[in-house]
Amino acid sequence: MLERKQLKGRTKVTFILPDDVPDGPVSVVGDFNHWNPAAHPLTPRGDGTRAATVALPAHTAHSFRYLAAGDYWFDDEAADSHDGTNSRLHT
Repeated sequence: MLERKQLKGRTKVTFILPDDVPDGPVSVVGDFNHWNPAAHPLTPRGDGTRAATVALPAHTAHSFRYLAAGDYWFDDEAADSHDGTNSRLHT
């Protein structure tokens, strides 16, 4: 799931997954962090989910995926679109 908060000239995007699906550590990776799995690991929240927040320029589009333990890559079903390989989001 994606949550967005508009700021002046930027959009804060929060990437949210259930705390246990998939099991183990998960990171959001994309063109906004040079596909670096260490840049935005999802951290547990008190509501049974885990999340990572990224501030991106407004009115831009980005490719991203999630990377879980065991080199398991997966998309976000709630993404704005998919390009055949990646999830896409529009700020």
